[in-house]
Amino acid sequence: MENEMRSIGEMARDGGLSVSALRFYDRAGVLVPAWVDPVSGYRWYESKQLDEARLLARLRRAGMPLADIRLVLAAWAGPDTDLVRGLLQAHLRRLELGLSDARSEFSTLRALLDRRETDHMTSLHTSTARLSVPAPELAAALDAVRFAAGTDAELPMLGGILFDIEGEGLHLVATDRYRMAVAHAPTTGHGGPRTQVVVPLPLTDAIRALLTGEEAVQLAVDGDRVTLETGDRQTSGRALGHEFPDYRRLVDLPASRRAHVETAAFRQALETGPVRVSETREQSGEPFDLSVLRVTENGSVIVCDDGDDDQNNVAVNRDFLLHALAAGARAELILELGSPTAPLAIRRLDDDAFSLLMPVRLQD
Repeated sequence: MENEMRSIGEMARDGGLSVSALRFYDRAGVLVPAWVDPVSGYRWYESKQLDEARLLARLRRAGMPLADIRLVLAAWAGPDTDLVRGLLQAHLRRLELGLSDARSEFSTLRALLDRRETDHMTSLHTSTARLSVPAPELAAALDAVRFAAGTDAELPMLGGILFDIEGEGLHLVATDRYRMAVAHAPTTGHGGPRTQVVVPLPLTDAIRALLTGEEAVQLAVDGDRVTLETGDRQTSGRALGHEFPDYRRLVDLPASRRAHVETAAFRQALETGPVRVSETREQSGEPFDLSVLRVTENGSVIVCDDGDDDQNNVAVNRDFLLHALAAGARAELILELGSPTAPLAIRRLDDDAFSLLMPVRLQD
């Protein structure tokens, strides 16, 4: 029987749906396998179900509700297509109405933003700060956050690193919406108010290139100009003319399970372990590999097999996680996993540098 049918893996590959999605649609009674092995529980599909899988994948991408998808699949092969056409047209009307409502709400929000910018003038172009930072500390902080900086031209305010100067500390923050990294460097000499400036990535990289010694360097912010001096070398440039999001509101995470991981061993487990292909292209515009993680009862973190659908599993972009481990730059790190919808935190044991990764939903 198996030779006449498609395995769930083959159906996923050829039908445009992930294995986890096929399991979900089986449980929902939308696309039920033709036969399930009573011993292994493995699902097998008839070849004619491939067209249904491809249709289902298209309807999913169009955002059709599950109840309507079920009806479309049931009526698709019949001689009367009126029901299918009616359901497609009704969904298209919902999308158009939703877009119209969204445009109206966005128009109101833009007006509120314009009023806010008028009422609350930013101090970006008038703030000044001069401080001394140990070169190794600033270099390590930049290395810890650089990987998370945004590259989306539509969000230029994320295309740099926030330098947040307050008291005797300098916090560096970068985010591209799907990940965030925060690091700290000690400073001396700053006695003024809190100063924030977003340093564009080319200037950030130029600053990093000068941080090769052990001595302290001089960092100056004068309006929208940022300058770093070390010995007889200097680099300078303009800050981004945008405000950075309030990162402090984004790092207050719900309770989670903490696990110590040996970085090298965990990296190997990620690189050689099972992956799932994302069902969304939101993070990169293309499908990407997911690693599905869970903290076990003994406090270790495992990379889950493809058939593991435990409700506590957390799925993340594997490349993003590998980047975060490299930026952590420690032989041992702490992972904090909460619910499948809560960010995954990667922390160092010896300082307050950390990064956050947004999870990816595995199924509908």
